[in-house]
Amino acid sequence: MIGGVFIGAGTVINIGAVVVGSGLGLLLGNRFPERTRTLVTQCLGLFTMVLGAGAIADGLSPALAQEAGEGAPMLIVLGALLLGAITGSLIRLEDRLDTGAEWLRRKLARGAEPGRFSEGLVTATLVFCVGPLSILGSINDGLGAGAEQLVVKSVLDGFAAIAFASTLGVGVLFSVLPLALYQGSLTVLGLGLGTFLSVGQVDALGATGGLILLGLGIRLAGIKKINVADLLPGLVFAPLLVWLVSLWR
Repeated sequence: MIGGVFIGAGTVINIGAVVVGSGLGLLLGNRFPERTRTLVTQCLGLFTMVLGAGAIADGLSPALAQEAGEGAPMLIVLGALLLGAITGSLIRLEDRLDTGAEWLRRKLARGAEPGRFSEGLVTATLVFCVGPLSILGSINDGLGAGAEQLVVKSVLDGFAAIAFASTLGVGVLFSVLPLALYQGSLTVLGLGLGTFLSVGQVDALGATGGLILLGLGIRLAGIKKINVADLLPGLVFAPLLVWLVSLWR
């Protein structure tokens, strides 16, 4: 416990915000006609694209350019995304996530519509987990630097959960399970290893995550169905490529 707040409190608050937001969204969702729910989903898509663009702009930072070289950041993000796409498609990551979501639905939410449950679970998980606040906030929480970043993220996620649950259903509520696993693991890593990623590596990861969010926004807006979950391995490749490039400089 640091400063009266236990390590991991940020993730606990984040989970609580998503649960409360999802509950409110489920209560409100049945009051909206189908055309309204469709339009709200498209609005969420547009907003997710804005979030993605912001993450890309923040990630292509001077720190990344200094660590990897002036011309390298865009190539690193592109390389991470391409390697992630190849890896994810070969192991059929999106299909596996859909299968896992369907297993979870059968175990915990039999009354939910199968396709809608999976879409809600996967979409909400990507939005809540892919982003610099999720990574930096969890690591800083583990380092004992406070949970302020995750508290800010919790407010954002709570409102997003209301909107998502009202249109995509109960699958959004169950996104707290991968959220807890993901942020909890990062918090434990921060606790055990200290600062294990450089600023440039985190920025590259954030920019790659921003592109994934951009793809998710395009999908939610109904413009094009992109298998965004297949791109997730890019989040592993991004900091690795920064490290490799920095070794060659």
